[in-house]
Amino acid sequence: MAFKKNKKFKTTDPSRKLIASLDPKSPISEQYKTIRTNIQYSSVDKELKNIMVTSSGPAEGKSTTAANLAVVFSQLGKKVLLVDADLRKPTVHRAFGVNNLFGFTTVLTKQATLASSVLDTEEKDLYILTSGPIPPNPAELLGSKSMEQFIEEASEQFDYVIFDTPPLLAVADPQILANKVDASIFVVFSGKTEIDQAKKAKELLQNAQSKLVGVVLNHKEVKNNEYYYYYGAK
Repeated sequence: MAFKKNKKFKTTDPSRKLIASLDPKSPISEQYKTIRTNIQYSSVDKELKNIMVTSSGPAEGKSTTAANLAVVFSQLGKKVLLVDADLRKPTVHRAFGVNNLFGFTTVLTKQATLASSVLDTEEKDLYILTSGPIPPNPAELLGSKSMEQFIEEASEQFDYVIFDTPPLLAVADPQILANKVDASIFVVFSGKTEIDQAKKAKELLQNAQSKLVGVVLNHKEVKNNEYYYYYGAK
C-alpha cells in the first residue's frame, strides 16, 4: 500500500522535538530504545502490536513519548503507524508539521480510507495518521464498531500501531481505547504527577482490563559519576 509523502520532517512546536530521530545516539534516545526492548519482552505468548500511550493529566509527556517510541520502533526496520487518538487536543500534526484536514476521525467516519489518510515521513518505515477534524463525540467514535475495524486493518498493514491518547483523568476516551489495544504505556512526570493521580489512573486502566506493560518516568534528572542529562527541555 502506498501512502502520501510528507515533504519535510519539520516540527512547528519546539517542545515536541523528536530526539530519537534528531540524535539517535543520545542518552535520551537510548532510554527510548530501552523502553522499546522492554515492551518487546513484556509478552511472550502474544506479540504486542497495538500500543497506547497515556498519562494521568495533561502536559506530562505522553505525546512526546508516543512519537519517540514510534521512531525507535521504526529504526528496527519495523513498519510503524503513529495515530493521534487525542481527539480533544491533538498534537501529532504540529510535531510533524503537516495539516490536519484528514486523519483518524475521517477514517472512522468512513469519509476517507486509511490508505489515503496515512502520511509517510522522512524517517524510514515511520508513518503518521493525524487526528483529523475534532469531532463532537470522541468517546462514541472510539467505542464504535468502526474503531474495531480500524485496529484490524491497521494491524494488517503495520508491524506496530502506537496510539497517542488523551489523559486518563480528563476524559473517558483512553479507557475505551485501553480495552481494545494490546497494551498500555503510562507516562508520569517527575515531581509533577501526584501519587494519588497516578494511582487513580492505574485503577482506571485496570478497570478497563488493559494490559499495562510499563510506566515511563518523564523529565527525571539523572546523575552519574561523569555526566547528567535531562529528559525534555531545560
